[in-house]
Amino acid sequence: MEPGNGTQISQFLLLGLSQALELQPLIFGLFLSMYLVTVFGNLLIILAVSSDSHLHTPMYFFLSNLSLVDICFTSTTIPKMLVNIQTQSKVITYADCITQMYFYMLFAVLDSFILTVMAYDRFVAICHPLHYMVIMNPQLCGLLVLVSWIMSSTVSLLESLMVLGLHFRSDLEIPHFFCELNQVLQLACSDTFLNNLVMYFTAGLLGVGPLAGILYSYSKIISSIYGIPSAQGKYKAFSTCASHLSVVFLFYGTGLGVYLSSAAPQNAHSIVTASVMYTVVTPMLNPFIYSLRNNDIKRALQMFLGREAFQGPTVLV
Repeated sequence: MEPGNGTQISQFLLLGLSQALELQPLIFGLFLSMYLVTVFGNLLIILAVSSDSHLHTPMYFFLSNLSLVDICFTSTTIPKMLVNIQTQSKVITYADCITQMYFYMLFAVLDSFILTVMAYDRFVAICHPLHYMVIMNPQLCGLLVLVSWIMSSTVSLLESLMVLGLHFRSDLEIPHFFCELNQVLQLACSDTFLNNLVMYFTAGLLGVGPLAGILYSYSKIISSIYGIPSAQGKYKAFSTCASHLSVVFLFYGTGLGVYLSSAAPQNAHSIVTASVMYTVVTPMLNPFIYSLRNNDIKRALQMFLGREAFQGPTVLV
């Protein structure tokens, strides 16, 4: 095939994390363990929030949505990688690759929006406590989550449709464990200038925009906390933000690593390492951060797990 002529291929080959056969069982076991911890940890957060009426507040409504998004985010990449290792196959069809890209971008952007909404919730709770329940009413909370879903879906759909217009040579290998947009664009034999322009513009906009909103919210929060006269009051106010701040630093820190490694000269190892931290480690750690630093979540988890443990079998007479 001539270099200038492309074709719509039917499949890609995912090279995975390592080509060494002796490492495949170790990689499989490690990532299966992390995936199960991620799913069950975030699922426990959702169940604890839904089962405790004291946690039916805007803050924990957004937290349960974040946990759901984290489960979906990890599920877009890890199960396929585990199946490929188990079957010793590197194949992913063209349609599956585009689908994986769409959902990966959808949940990555949605994660960013949910974290921004959570920062706004903390801003209202600390800076306008007397009007908190009026401002953060159920209608507004639902609307914020709905708008986040719509905007994330729109951005992901735009990027995916633009990839559909590209042509590729046959037998292409992706040096990654999933179909990452930048890696796929580099394999195209069509002109990808517009795709790259849109990709980096949206990445910058959707990275800087929500982060700016989070930073603005916390600048106001810090000002309000400094105005609290008692040290105990300051600690109590800041403690409600500590878990969210930890998750924000983790999410944007690893996300920045992925962005910089993709923009830098090709280094497949650094890109894969940053992506593992972003797509696997961050969603896995979020439940631990919230359960260890939040007394309400710890109490709800203890009540939920205790009730499940002591609930005997039902006997029908």
